[in-house]
Formats: sequence, structure tokens, C-alpha cells
Amino acid sequence: MLDRHQARSAAFQTLFMLESSSDLTPDLAISEVLTTTQNKTDDQPIQLDLNDPNQVYLQQLVHGVVERQTELDQALTPKLKGGWTLKRLSKTDLLILRLGLFEIENAAVPQAVAINEAIQLAKEFSDDQSAKFINGVLAKFIENGSDHKS
Repeated sequence: MLDRHQARSAAFQTLFMLESSSDLTPDLAISEVLTTTQNKTDDQPIQLDLNDPNQVYLQQLVHGVVERQTELDQALTPKLKGGWTLKRLSKTDLLILRLGLFEIENAAVPQAVAINEAIQLAKEFSDDQSAKFINGVLAKFIENGSDHKS
């Protein structure tokens, strides 16, 4: 079984895989990530289990980000500081920002938890500078209130 952080990590990996290959569907990419992700306690692949609420959450995150990508990007663009555009961001940072913003706006977790988890993903998959950058961008959605709800 996945814990909530592992679900977010798998969601990021799935989104990265989808960004890299247009031939994959979200469900196929999720399945691929889960079968290659090793459970740290027993080194067995994690199997798809829709009775696991965290795997359901993983699917909600992936499908939500994929379906609302344009809206998320439109909301993120004005929050970037001068000279920065979404195209200038690394793929890793952009995907973490999308995932974090989607979770801020749609998940049943406190906004601060969503931001903290995005920071942790940045530290895990990128670096401390990216973590600070992601914190700064996502924090603007809390400071100003998330005026991007649909």
C-alpha cells in the first residue's frame, strides 16, 4: 500500500512519464509507475489496488492535472517573477507546480500541506533552489487567496 507522500511522488512520476511520451494514457502511465515502484519494506512491486484510498488519490491527482493543465498553466503564469515563463522552467519544476496548485485548489488537505508536499517533491526530484522557487510561487496562491477556482 502507498502512503500519501508516495501517492504524490507516483503522481509526479506519472505526469513526467506522460510529458515524455504522448503514446501513453494516464491510466497506463499510472500502472507503469506502480509496477516499477518498489515498496521499500519488502522490495515487491506495488500492485494497482483501487481499494487503496491513496491509489485512488494518485489517480485523482494525475487525471486532475492532465484535465486542467491549461487552466493550471494560466493561473501559474502571472505568479512567475519578471522574465520567467512556463517554457523557461524545467519540466520537473513545472510538473511539481501544476501538481501543487491542483492539490491546493482541489484536495481535501490543508493548503500548507499541499505546498509542503510540493517542496518535498522538489527536494526529492530536483534541488533546494527549486524547492525555494516552488514554495515562493505556490505561497502566492495562499497569500492572495486562490482566485483560480473553476
